[in-house]
Amino acid sequence: MAFVRRLPGILLVIVSFFAAWSHQNAAAQTAEAFFKGKSFTYIVSAGAGGGYDLYGRLTAEFMQKHMPGSTVVVKNMPGAGHLIGANALYASPADGYTFGTFSTGLIYNQLSQSNNVRYDLTKMSWIGKAGTDPRVIIVGSQNSIKDYPEFMAQKAQLNFAASGPGSASYVEMMLLGKSLGLPIRILTGYTGSNDQLAMRRGEIIGTIGSRSSVQQFVENGYGRLIAQIGGSEKDVPQLSDFPMSEAARTSIALIKSQGDIARLSAGPPGIPANRLALLINAYRDAMNDPSLHERANKLGYSIEPAFGDDVRHIIELALQQSDETIALLKEALNPPK
Repeated sequence: MAFVRRLPGILLVIVSFFAAWSHQNAAAQTAEAFFKGKSFTYIVSAGAGGGYDLYGRLTAEFMQKHMPGSTVVVKNMPGAGHLIGANALYASPADGYTFGTFSTGLIYNQLSQSNNVRYDLTKMSWIGKAGTDPRVIIVGSQNSIKDYPEFMAQKAQLNFAASGPGSASYVEMMLLGKSLGLPIRILTGYTGSNDQLAMRRGEIIGTIGSRSSVQQFVENGYGRLIAQIGGSEKDVPQLSDFPMSEAARTSIALIKSQGDIARLSAGPPGIPANRLALLINAYRDAMNDPSLHERANKLGYSIEPAFGDDVRHIIELALQQSDETIALLKEALNPPK
């Protein structure tokens, strides 16, 4: 009789066990069905050979490793300072088979309400970010400029390279050029690693960009870092340590916030929650893979990841700027003619 009295409880335990087992099994089957034999497209909104491309290909390779049976194809879509690739990514089918990477400079475009923006970063399906990447001012090693004060003392304008209006390098050069009075003339059209080749040719003097993109170039003796924004490295002076106006400090603070969320990965809005979770898990496994860290270290890249909603939250905070900051940004992007 005691057994009979305990029967409902025993049955409940059995039912709960099989329910949990069925849920885990269904999740496993969902992952297998989503990945196995499927082709995924990872859009890199920059040209081949630069830092964004190398980071993107590393991410795609190791995500594929942790998405059993899948193929992840990298598709470069450069142009308009990452806008072409980002707009295409945003308009992609929300089935989870297309995702990619783009410049944090797109935050500037959304803040300034650019007419070319066809995306809303707050609505994207956020997968993660791979690093924290401070910005640097770099000059070619063949010229005589040795440090930031010497750079600022130049009487003639110096040719600096950017990929194009809307790119992070372009926006940041405009912001710093205006607020700090940098002696630079911005030349556009230098995608991928073309700015580094141009520095070696003497066609340009330098550029402003992410440290990871130029680190190997500097280590090879071709470039010299004269100032840095953000990051924990002590080998280059922080730009904020030099005397400057309050407007310049506002620009530097905004640029620093972009370096804190480097090497983004996201998909279009509306990817089903279960599929997005599987992509985030694969991304997390990729970022925690010792082999990825080994490869990244050899390339001079740091891996400091964050995932999913944590990245969304950082993006939302970056888009919450004061009216004064937004006005400064718009003025930098649309100088008086």
